[in-house]
Formats: sequence, C-alpha cells, structure tokens
Amino acid sequence: MTVRAGNGAPAAVLAGVGACVPSKTVTNADFSTRLDTSSEWIASRTGIEERRMVSDGESTVDLAVTAGQKALKSAGAAAVGAVVLATTSPDRICPAGAPEVAHRLGLGVVPAFDLTSACSGFLFGLGTCQGLIASGIVESVLLIGAEAFSTLVDPEDRGTAVIFGDGAGAVVLRAGTADEPGAIGPVALGTDGSLADLLYIPSGGSRQRSASGLGRELETSSWYLQMEGRNLYPHAVARMTEASRTALELAGWPLDTVDLFVGHQANLRILTAVAKRLEVPEERLFVNIDRVGNTLAASIPLALTDAASQGELQSGDRVLLSAFGAGLSWGGTTLVWPALSAEAPL
Repeated sequence: MTVRAGNGAPAAVLAGVGACVPSKTVTNADFSTRLDTSSEWIASRTGIEERRMVSDGESTVDLAVTAGQKALKSAGAAAVGAVVLATTSPDRICPAGAPEVAHRLGLGVVPAFDLTSACSGFLFGLGTCQGLIASGIVESVLLIGAEAFSTLVDPEDRGTAVIFGDGAGAVVLRAGTADEPGAIGPVALGTDGSLADLLYIPSGGSRQRSASGLGRELETSSWYLQMEGRNLYPHAVARMTEASRTALELAGWPLDTVDLFVGHQANLRILTAVAKRLEVPEERLFVNIDRVGNTLAASIPLALTDAASQGELQSGDRVLLSAFGAGLSWGGTTLVWPALSAEAPL
C-alpha cells in the first residue's frame, strides 16, 4: 500500500520537531546486578548501552505532551487542526490518550485519536496525516509517537527487559506543496497478520477476557510482552529493506543521493544489516539506540529530533525513513529536510 498526495492535492510538509525522554536512566550495568547477563552481552547483541524509563507515575500521555509542546514551539505554531498519537502503551485501554494530549496542550476541541501499529506507528501515522491533509479535512496535524513500553515488559526476562526504553517524539505537519523542503514523500506501508504471534502481549484485550472469565487469576507472564527474537530478525531486515527500496523508487531517488538513513532503532544488528543491503555507508546511518533503546513508535521522531539537534541533519539533506514492528507491520518514506530548529531531547 502506498499513501501519497494526489495531483493538485496539498502535501503534508514537516514544519516542526520535538522529543523528550524520562529523566531516569537505566544502564546495562543496572540489569547485570539482578539478571543473568552482563553489560557486554547486552551491548553485543543489541547495541544498547543505556535507556530511559518512566518512574513516579510518569505515563505515555505525559511524555506525549512534552514532545508535542516542543514540536509546536519548533514550528512556531499555537494551534493545529488535529492530533494523532501513535502508541502501543496507552495510559488506559479506553479512552484514547490523544484527546487528553490535545486538551493539555491547550488545542481546544480539535479531532484527536490514537493509532496503534507498534514500532511502525510513526510511519503509519505519517500516511494517515498525509491523507488528512491531502483530503482537505485539516490543514495541519500534530503527530506524536510516544511510549512507556517498559511498563509492559517483564523485568525478569533478560531477552526483552534490556531492549526497551521510553520516550516521545513529535512532528508538526502542515499543508504545502510536494516540491518544497519538508514534504513527506509517498509512504509505503505493509502488514502480515499471519505472523502476529511472533511479538504480542497475551492479556488485557477482549480475547483474553472472554476466554478466562471475570475474576479468574492469570499468569503474571501473560501481562508482559512475548517475543520470538530470532524468528523476527530476518523479517525485520527483509521488510525494512523492501519498504526503503519502495519509498526510494516512488520518490524517484537513486540510493546514492540519500544523505541520512534513519531507521527504527530496534536493534543495532538489524539497522546495520538493512544499511548493508541498501549499500548505505556507515556514516550515513543514524544511530541513537545506544542511548535510548527501542522506543517503538517514538523511535523515528525521537531520532530525527536528536539528529537535527546534533547538526547531523541540515536543510536540504535527503532523508530515508524505515520501520518494522509487531503486527507484523512495516513502512518507509522519504523527505528533504527543511530549515527548522530542534531542541536536544537528551
């Protein structure tokens, strides 16, 4: 599936970015004191040295509000036409968190809704926002990827506990033209539900509740993420590579014209494998997973904000984005980086 603005329709143009992470830092050494692992083992298999985690009642909505504030400031915008929150770790099953985010940002009664597509959530969000703008429903959107996913991971499972971090990244998108800097290119999206059980959380939804009956005790492990990492790896590499190539082809960009590849920060091995398949030089691959871990839907907007604040993204740079996550789901797109300010998230 490809989402793009039709002929004559307005394009979604990046106008501002913002991101934040919780103040609590958890290092590999912190895990090694209570789990059967070591700092070297974690780093060698994931590329992660440390990650940030929520504490003291911090939530996904809290992170989303802070990132949203920064993105609005970056864009010089006091209001937007809609708010879309991409997350797989909502504060509550019901209602959606986006309306609360909009309220706390003082945006009034704008349409606001959540979108769930795990680590691919931001790419699916870009496609959704592009459609909202191209159809004329709104002229601007605040898209936020935010996660407090560490709360959904078994702290005693060394296979998953060491991977995930919390954070939020946000972008302001406005109506513009497809040929101006910041315009989001065609968004290539895909899913494969036949492999949904490779990465999932068993409990909390209607299936588990109808099967177990009210009041029945559940195994604690069922509330936490279940992941088949080895089986996921080849799918992640293949699908991120495929989405990247499709996005480049639709944009009409030769691969050697890409200035920076910003992939979902899931695992350093996955990132480097995709870059190798795409023949992206190491210096054109942006990596911050070593400092933030896997932040799911927040990963790409957090990375973009981080790269821009460090000066690794300059106005006029050609940027390739790609992600893969549970569902299974994946996506890719392109944009030429616009001139804007970015506040460092770390």
